[in-house]
Amino acid sequence: MRHFAEHGDEVYIASTFSTTLDFPVKRMEIIPVAFSGLKKATQRPGGASARTLGLRTLIRRWLGPLTIRRATKRLRAFIDAIQPDLVHAMRIPYEGMIAANACGDIPLALSTWGNDFTLHAPSTPLMRRYTRQALQAADAVHSDCHRDIRLAAEWGFDSSKPTLVAPGNGGIRSDIFYPPRQPVEEPIILNPRGFRAYVRNDMFFKSIPLVLSKHPKAKFICIGMAGEEAALWKIKEHRIERSVELLGTLSQEQIAELYRCSQIMISPSIHDGTPNTLLESMACGCFPVAGDLESIREWITPNKNGLLFDSNDPQSIASAIIYALENKTLREEAAELNREIISARAEYKNTMRRAEEFYEGLLKQTNTQTS
Repeated sequence: MRHFAEHGDEVYIASTFSTTLDFPVKRMEIIPVAFSGLKKATQRPGGASARTLGLRTLIRRWLGPLTIRRATKRLRAFIDAIQPDLVHAMRIPYEGMIAANACGDIPLALSTWGNDFTLHAPSTPLMRRYTRQALQAADAVHSDCHRDIRLAAEWGFDSSKPTLVAPGNGGIRSDIFYPPRQPVEEPIILNPRGFRAYVRNDMFFKSIPLVLSKHPKAKFICIGMAGEEAALWKIKEHRIERSVELLGTLSQEQIAELYRCSQIMISPSIHDGTPNTLLESMACGCFPVAGDLESIREWITPNKNGLLFDSNDPQSIASAIIYALENKTLREEAAELNREIISARAEYKNTMRRAEEFYEGLLKQTNTQTS
């Protein structure tokens, strides 16, 4: 959105939660759906406590679809007022669901998040219904992994229509995410995932004593967990206070510096597409160790440019971390390879050029069909 706004396009935003922007748009409308209006204005998506996240996820899956009709009316009024050339819903639940019912004849592009199909879509009968309806209405689909393009077709998307596989954050900015000048010597493991319903941080914390038994000087840094009761309890339970540091929300620049100061990035997720944190760590030369998912294997070849583990098994997590710590050559070779991968597949300017072509293809197809 920032790219197109800064390049002179007329950008209008309908946001399902209250937010502030640091780039110019023509107009922004807040349209709550699935109780998103209950979030604090300063709270980023995914930034709630572990307990709150679990309860919110349950409520949103079962009762959230009941709020779609009202949100659709508000979105339709916004669309009628501005008459856009196209609408791009940035994820399926619930933005894509209300857009599918509100767009009418205006071209609709859908983006998927990494857990839209594997976690949310099959969770309840109404979620299945509205997911399928959204995919059938979509004129184009963007995803950050090839797996979700395949799953989109299984959920009703016409695979002859335009698709784009590109990082969900628009790509990696090399002026922010770049490697350190010197190799990192300290055994620092960075967990940047925060608390999310699909990230097994409980297993991550349980794995730490197993790592410390072989590498007592290892240090674990966790972003987005400062003051989190579940994290503090796990740290106390496993007696790892001296080895773990919990940080709050950080800027991109601060996160990039942490990647450059860490040997390993760990992502204990059980549902994912391509996490931004994965690509950011790869760009910064931080060795990626992640849950073994189909989407992650699109980027990581085990024992070549990263390692994969079973996120439900603390021993598997610990073994991967220990192996990475003890194999400096693997980390160094992976850092070089990962920089090449990011440059070829996830660089910001190239990604945004492809996004422009994606929109152009969508509009061209729609104009052809209506002429």
